[in-house]
Order: sequence, then C-alpha cells, then structure tokens
Amino acid sequence: MNLSFLSEMQVTLSEYITGKQRFQNINKMIMFNSAWKEEAFECLRDLMIHMREIKASDIDIGGPGSKNKIWFRVYGIKKPSDDLPSFKQDEITAILLSILTDDQKVMLFNNKNVDISLGLVLKKGERPNRFRGDIYYESNTLAANFRRVNQEIFSMEQLDFPEIIEKRFNLNFEKSGLFLVTGITGSGKSSTLDSIVDMNNRTNQAHIVIIGNPIEYIHQSIKSIVRHREVGEDVTTFQEGTIQALRQDPDIIVVGEMRDPGTIATVLEATDSGHKVFSTLHTSSAIDSLHRIVAEFPPIEQERVRYRLADTLKVIVSQKLVPDKFGKLVMIKEVLSVNSSVQAAIKNNNLGEIYQMITEGKKSGMLTLEQDLFTFYKKGIIMKEVAMNYANNKKRITQLLAYSA
Repeated sequence: MNLSFLSEMQVTLSEYITGKQRFQNINKMIMFNSAWKEEAFECLRDLMIHMREIKASDIDIGGPGSKNKIWFRVYGIKKPSDDLPSFKQDEITAILLSILTDDQKVMLFNNKNVDISLGLVLKKGERPNRFRGDIYYESNTLAANFRRVNQEIFSMEQLDFPEIIEKRFNLNFEKSGLFLVTGITGSGKSSTLDSIVDMNNRTNQAHIVIIGNPIEYIHQSIKSIVRHREVGEDVTTFQEGTIQALRQDPDIIVVGEMRDPGTIATVLEATDSGHKVFSTLHTSSAIDSLHRIVAEFPPIEQERVRYRLADTLKVIVSQKLVPDKFGKLVMIKEVLSVNSSVQAAIKNNNLGEIYQMITEGKKSGMLTLEQDLFTFYKKGIIMKEVAMNYANNKKRITQLLAYSA
C-alpha cells in the first residue's frame, strides 16, 4: 500500500525544505507525473476500502501526532491500525494533494486548512461512497481527517421519533418554521437531517435546497427537486446561500450549520417569510440551543431575537451517540416541540421553565435526554454508568435510576 515512487521523490527533496515549499515541490512532482498522482490516489482509495470493511466512521492520517500510523474510529473508539503499514510524511502529503483541485490547494496553503467533500467508487459497479474531509497543518506538516458518510439513509421509523414529531417534519403537515438538530461533533446530526430530507423527498412534490460545508450525502430527486449547494464551491457562505435560496422558489431550505449571527438572522428571516428551514447547532440540549442563539446577538437585540425565535421555532432535537452493551452506538435524543407555553417562556426569557415542560410534554411528542437514557437503560440496551455519564441533568437521571432500583 506504500507509494513505490517515495524514494525517487525524496532524492530530489532536500531535508532542509519544509512546510509550504515542500508541499508545493511534492505537488509539482505528482502533477507532472500522472502515474505518481494515480498511485497516490489509489492508495487513498485502498485506505477508504479498509475503513469501510472495519466499519470505521473516521480515519486520521499524517502529522507527527499520528506517529506515522493510520488511525480509525470504530464505534466511538479511536486507535491506530495494526493491520496497515506506517506511512512517511511525504507519502501522506502526496496522497492528500492528489485529491485536491487547484482552488482547494490555494485555500489550503493560504488558510492552512481546507474542508472538502469526496466521492470515491470503492467497488466496481457501486455508486460513489461519500466522505467529508478536513486537511490541515500540524507542526508544519499536512494531516487530515476523513469521515465516512453513511450510504444508506435511516428511515424515520428507525430513528424512532414520536409520530406527532415526524408529522411536524413533513412538509405536508407543516409548511413553515425553524427545525433544529443539535449535538456535538460526531453525534449524527447530518444523518438525521438526511433522513428528514429523504422522507420529504419521497412524500412531497416540492423544491428542497441544501446548503452544506461540505455536501455529504447526495439525494436523488424523487418526488421533490433537490438542489445541493456547497459552501466554497457553489456559494460563498451559509448566509449568502440562504439569501440566494429565498430567490429560488424553495419549499424547504436546509442550512448545514448556523455558526454566526449573520446566518442565524438570515435563517430567522427565511422562516419569517414562510419557508420551512432545517439547520444544526453544536449544542448538547434544547435549552442550550435557545441560550446559544440568543447569546449570539448584542444585548440590545436579544429581546427582539427571542420574540422572532418564539414565533418561528417549531422543533429542536438534541442528540448523542452513546455506547451500548454490544460494543456499538445508539442514538439518544431530547425533543422539544414548541407550543404556546414554550413560546411564552421564550418571549419572557424564562428558559429555565422549559425543561419541566419537556418532561411533562409526552403527549406533544416531547422527551428529555434523561428520559430517553432511562428508557434505553430499562430495555437493557445501555449500562447504568453510561446513562449517568451521558446525561445533561445529573440530578434528574439519578432520580430516575433510583426509582427503578
């Protein structure tokens, strides 16, 4: 799996040339030798095939932190592979540069980081497997993480949302409003969004615009026409993509992440104008999500933002992937479904009252993360210690576990 041209390449590379100059020299070599570029590309493909075979979600390569090993995350555990050879840093550099466009290389060298999406055919006759990549500098060398995008979409039944919440996701039952999927990195937010898009694509005649950075899963238009717009390739920013989408006659807009006040304000504007918008936040609970959105704005604007949020917000799903008893991961979720009581609490800045509303909101499809953890514990799927470790409200999960003792 190692590159056969490594020794020949290193002969012409002085050990005193480092950083960007070394990257550019390696880039010139593989660009002027198509066989070298193809071999580097095929080496990455082999790594991705191995990644799929061992059911890894992520692969990490390059940089001194890797100790020349290839690292994989399998069911939440990241460790180096004992089955693959070590790779010299120049090999990793050649592999990474072989998959980048000229524009992406400029971005990498200028910003010392570039996010990419990658489609690779791993087996003849298959459709391309999708990967989300982040290539970056570490100690003046190149390193990267690639995340494997699920080829199969989970059905709404598999995600096990309450029926009333599933209907709220469906354009046929609710035409407008803001729907958020939140969680830390690697919690499956994108997979949940893709399942919601797929459900709408299969059941509604509509126009769905997806703005991603990068685009991960590619949806084929079924009943809906589905557009994919990648930040950096098709549009400059999430905010600009959302503004442009409003002029493209959409029924549903999917904004990959609300990461700054400008994007949040534009998303609220889109929902104000009668569109259905799905997006994500890096927060661990529904209440944290509300705090995060409001806190992104100056104090003088926060009351106005709370009122707009109360009027447009429909559902927040906060999810975590937690280890089960069988060495795999299961999705645990918290669901807030906005009703008149929740609206009043948001407008009056009484966000602390909302947790109790979620606790008592089962008939509306609501549940707390602690309630879902407790359910999985009672079913014998997760350990008691896992329920405790992954709970947001330690006091509440302790009470629930005590009741079952």
